Amino acid sequence: MTTHLTPLESPEALPRFGLIIIGDEILSGKRADKHLPKVIELLKARGLQLDYADYVGDSPDRITATLERAFASGDVVFSCGGIGATPDDHTRQCAARALGRELVLHPQAEALIRQRMQELAKEQGTVYEANRPDNLHRLNMGMFPVGAQIIPNPFNKIPGFFCAGAGAAQGKGQFFAGPTQDSRSAAEPKLAPSGGSDPQAESADADSGAVGEPVASLRRGTQGGVFFVPGFPVMAWPMIEWVLDTHFSAFFQTGAWIEKSVIVFGAMEAALTPLMVDIEHRHPGVKVFSLPSVDHPEYGRHIELGVKGAAGPTGQAYIELLKGLQLLNTQLGPELVR
Repeated sequence: MTTHLTPLESPEALPRFGLIIIGDEILSGKRADKHLPKVIELLKARGLQLDYADYVGDSPDRITATLERAFASGDVVFSCGGIGATPDDHTRQCAARALGRELVLHPQAEALIRQRMQELAKEQGTVYEANRPDNLHRLNMGMFPVGAQIIPNPFNKIPGFFCAGAGAAQGKGQFFAGPTQDSRSAAEPKLAPSGGSDPQAESADADSGAVGEPVASLRRGTQGGVFFVPGFPVMAWPMIEWVLDTHFSAFFQTGAWIEKSVIVFGAMEAALTPLMVDIEHRHPGVKVFSLPSVDHPEYGRHIELGVKGAAGPTGQAYIELLKGLQLLNTQLGPELVR
């Protein structure tokens, strides 16, 4: 009998998640990066994991090259920082260059930015002047590559944006985590991508009475691409959570993904490598990891050797790992489960 694995059961079908962190202030040490540990935490809480992270300074050429790789990968990539409207914010322009597209003012982003400016004027007791130079300049924050879709920002309404890349177009990263566009409820507002109008979207928005309803900002059932959010954690983290919970919930592995390890004393990694390779070969989808330490406050010099993956296969792989360590006559310490 042949068993067809669902996306949740097949590690190969899970999206790969990447992170790009942009800003000279991070690389210079003026600010400590908080995004990497937080994104790891957000993914881990959903049974997912971060596959890689890139740090890039405010160099347009380097940002463009990094984004070109991200778009070509078909992975789900979050990019933090550089989407504002100051001279050192280059991310929007670099995204357009990486995709070979023009920057255009996204209609719903414009509406949200104007709404925010009106709210600020009211809070300050002044009159909103739409054509005042500084207000017109703020609209640059809604200039996205043609075809971009917006990501809602619950903090101040200024949206982020999403762009699919060449990798998705070539069949990589087709991660349909929700209903497809054709199967959505007719009552759900549709969003016109930047650079073009969608009569259905305009009709739906008119019916809903609000332009840029956050829940409809990004099409459900998305594919791999880059999700651009601000560098400010108070904005970025809720936006990343929204993307994960709205578009990738079908891949959540909560309660099914485990990590089991044991403290190994007096062994060298080179001596353990054949066992690690053998475990991964015999248990596809299970990852073996080795974390050496020379000055641990509790265990001193040791290696934490373990396995991680879906609960069933990982549990069996761990049993075999322990048997292999016993055959090597290693001294074992405490066992850890995460």
